[in-house]
Amino acid sequence: MEKRRTFNSAFKEKAVALGEARGNVSAIAIELGLEVNMLYRWRKELSKYEHNIFPGRGKPKMTDKERVTVNFTI
Repeated sequence: MEKRRTFNSAFKEKAVALGEARGNVSAIAIELGLEVNMLYRWRKELSKYEHNIFPGRGKPKMTDKERVTVNFTI
C-alpha cells in the first residue's frame, strides 16, 4: 500500500494560483500528480477561508470571524 502524500500550505496555494493563471485545472493537476478533485477542493477552501486555509493536519478551518469568537471565549 502506498503512503499518503501530504502537501504544505505553500504548495497548495501555488498549485491553486497556477491553475487559475493557466485556466486549465485538470492539466495542472495531472502535471503536478494530483487528483483533479483535490485541486478543486483546495481552490474552494481558499476562496472560503482565505487567510486561515490549510491550518494543518486534522485542525479545523475557521473564518476570521469564527477565529476571533473562539479566541475571545478562551
